[in-house]
Amino acid sequence: MRHLSSFILKLILTTLVLWVVLGIFFDVNFTDILLTSFILSSVSYIADVFVLPNVSNFWATIGDFGIALVGIWLIGQVLFEGNFSLADASLISAGIIAVCEIFYHRYMKTKVINDKEYTPMRDNTISNRMQTEFSSELDEDQER
Repeated sequence: MRHLSSFILKLILTTLVLWVVLGIFFDVNFTDILLTSFILSSVSYIADVFVLPNVSNFWATIGDFGIALVGIWLIGQVLFEGNFSLADASLISAGIIAVCEIFYHRYMKTKVINDKEYTPMRDNTISNRMQTEFSSELDEDQER
């Protein structure tokens, strides 16, 4: 249930941003905005669930910016009609979505991603599992 509510939150967030940027400023049809928002939210949420526990908020936000930029541009090539710069619309939308994702990732880490479910990769590195070995051979050289 917590995944469904957090996905709906992400869908609403993405739809609002796309509606403001694409709908108001670039005159994109609301049906196209809803379809774009659903596809973008689905891909981004799957990435957040599997990547966010293993990376910091910064890198997850950079990844979401890239997903949003490429996703809006690719979907816009197929769906959007109008005489406007799709690259500019994608860049502005992706930038605002990335800023919103900073706060969304904090919500995901505290409410959805449970520490007992996931173990971050950085805690399982080799440096955390190895210890220095002490030996008596070194002490014999000092006695002579």
